[in-house]
Amino acid sequence: MADFWLISVPLDKTSLTSVEKLKRTITKTHLGSCWKFSIPDLKVGILDSLVRVSDDLLKLDALTESLIKKTCQCLKEVMEPTGVKVQEHDLANGDHGTHQKSAATSPLKTYLASLRVDLMNRVTKFQWDKAKYPTALPLSTLTDIINKEISQVETELRSRATAYNSLKASLESLELNLNGNLQTRSLNDVLRKDDLVVSEYLTTLLVVVSREKYLRWEKSYESLSEFVVPRSSRFIVRDYSFDEEERKQQEIMKLSVHKKDQYGIFVRWLKVNFTQVFIAWIHLKALRVFVESVLRYGLPVNYQALLLETDRKRSKKLKEELSSLFVHLDPTASMKEVSCDIPGLCQQEYSSYICFHIGTSMLEISEPSTT
Repeated sequence: MADFWLISVPLDKTSLTSVEKLKRTITKTHLGSCWKFSIPDLKVGILDSLVRVSDDLLKLDALTESLIKKTCQCLKEVMEPTGVKVQEHDLANGDHGTHQKSAATSPLKTYLASLRVDLMNRVTKFQWDKAKYPTALPLSTLTDIINKEISQVETELRSRATAYNSLKASLESLELNLNGNLQTRSLNDVLRKDDLVVSEYLTTLLVVVSREKYLRWEKSYESLSEFVVPRSSRFIVRDYSFDEEERKQQEIMKLSVHKKDQYGIFVRWLKVNFTQVFIAWIHLKALRVFVESVLRYGLPVNYQALLLETDRKRSKKLKEELSSLFVHLDPTASMKEVSCDIPGLCQQEYSSYICFHIGTSMLEISEPSTT
């Protein structure tokens, strides 16, 4: 799966020439794709403020990426492609017809595939949301807006996930008793209420007998009397209340309906908020590029942001190409191999140009092992 790098270089003549060389090299060698990434003019403020904002953005970047991964993982767990989940997914999306087609294609895989296309379009065609993040506000205020947005989603995710998992656990516990062995499961599907006699002088006992001991039971049970020593029998006598089991079945039906309703609500919430947090993350990356460009390249603001897309097989070669093309920005910079899974790739090791990683690995689905 391909990932994105958001890089920034100054607008001096040498760097502009290097950018054009980079574009030609990428096209010729198929190392990836390149787009111009537009970041609006933002309020610079004073140097001390920029340094503080830079530190705050670094922490917020890690927090936001963590929330994105948590939300996506929660979505995967809730939409796990089992038969029941497929039916619930269809109901959540208003499909009350047959689910044969959905059973053949995992709703989760289909959704994540379409989600990735949507998010990649938002990244490659990025436009700053001035209504949500007014450019006239100080950088620290914009950072606070994103921070509050992320914190609110994180709190609500924790609350919603806890409530849904509690409901799921309650239902599974009741279903386990319903579908267990004869010693624990409900027998209302094989008994009628009239089969059970409970009075002052007579009580019907239900006895569980294994098949291999059934004949022995047939020969001996009539000889049992009230003087039999308690628990001396090898057969299991279980307490049973028809009304109680009926109540449990009604509770299961009630929880099943409630879980299906909550499934739809929770999945829709996860989908909406995953996208919103991801968009906020891209704005946060844009803020980091702006701040770091001012700190690195100085004033007046004079830089160019580029978005690069490459796959992991070609990432090493592309990093080498970038280091070679922009070495003039800082000949002492060293660019070492850094795992693409680390947030803020290229910032872990100082390089001559500014680079931030936008990972999409959370949208992948691990295929079960065939061995």
